[in-house]
Amino acid sequence: MGESAHATPARRSAADRFHDLTVWLRSLLPAWLQRYIPHTAIGFAMVNSTTFALDLALLSFFYTQLHLPNPVAVTLGYVIALCAAFVLNKWLNFRAEGHVGRQSARYVLTVAINYTAIILGIGSGLTTVGVPYWGARLLAGACEAVFMYTAMRWFVFANGKPEPQTAPIHLDTTTGSIDPGQDQPERRIA
Repeated sequence: MGESAHATPARRSAADRFHDLTVWLRSLLPAWLQRYIPHTAIGFAMVNSTTFALDLALLSFFYTQLHLPNPVAVTLGYVIALCAAFVLNKWLNFRAEGHVGRQSARYVLTVAINYTAIILGIGSGLTTVGVPYWGARLLAGACEAVFMYTAMRWFVFANGKPEPQTAPIHLDTTTGSIDPGQDQPERRIA
């Protein structure tokens, strides 16, 4: 039997599709901003916005339903969310292939510094002076985002897949899918 005229395209991994999405979203930014914002920052924002929402939902549940003290409620929500963030960032965003034990140890060190200085230091400090627990956690979360992205990119997953210098991008408007489009001209994004 001969080969079909329409070959079935190879199935792309979730990490490849996530990468294509972040590169495409970055391409929507003005050119001057693209120079300063790598696609992994967009991926980090997507992953960590989701895990931060999980963190806040758990905080609210532990604090208002279980009536746990604020530091305990913050800690439980944070630990669960940070485990999810590590897995999703390693797999989808940074696509890091390094030794998971080494990466985990670096992540634990990064999280320990972040938790002590930012989450408890800033977050609990603000609740102590009267800022509502949600507001305090949101402000601490903004500080945490900057610290964690830089630490994850240049320390935890330092030997992940490098930023592409060029990325062909094609949005299929009929299906809404993002296709790297082998026959599309490459668009410079660096």
